[in-house]
Amino acid sequence: MSMQWLGLALAAWGQLPPDGVAQLRKVDSVMPHLRRLAEDPEVVRALRAQNARRTPLATIQGLDAEWMATPSLTPLKQRVLDGPCTGALRRLRERLGPAMAEAFAMDDQGALVCASRRTSDYWQGDEDKWRLTYAQGRGGPALKEAPFFDESSQAYVIQVSLPVRDGAQVIGALTVGLSLLDL
Repeated sequence: MSMQWLGLALAAWGQLPPDGVAQLRKVDSVMPHLRRLAEDPEVVRALRAQNARRTPLATIQGLDAEWMATPSLTPLKQRVLDGPCTGALRRLRERLGPAMAEAFAMDDQGALVCASRRTSDYWQGDEDKWRLTYAQGRGGPALKEAPFFDESSQAYVIQVSLPVRDGAQVIGALTVGLSLLDL
């Protein structure tokens, strides 16, 4: 289904604001910024460093359970918010302004490395945004998910995910939530 038909269908079902279809078209205009972020040396270094730690998946899933069970700002959540690639996320926010609702980078197991704001969970490895873009280390195409109303940011967003590469090797993925009304 093309982005235009998807937008029309969602608008007809009342899931997008009246100008949402036009906003969907603007997503393509920010794709060069998102691709540059996925290639940013700060992001690549941060993912490479976290991957080198080889944290067992069971440990990551335990951290994920702790993350979801604790609504307050924990040391783990603060570490992700202050992660080694938050500068790159901040620079994208400066370029896009309020159009960037959120951004986060994930390692080769789907664990968060850095994030611009708190996410609902720590481990993204069971979600399409990571699975389809990391694609078992092969790297998939950019993934544009269906727009939705995000309660935490109080905005209609579309999440765009891209693989992060270190040279030819795919080392993780990046997701940016774009506020459709602010594009």
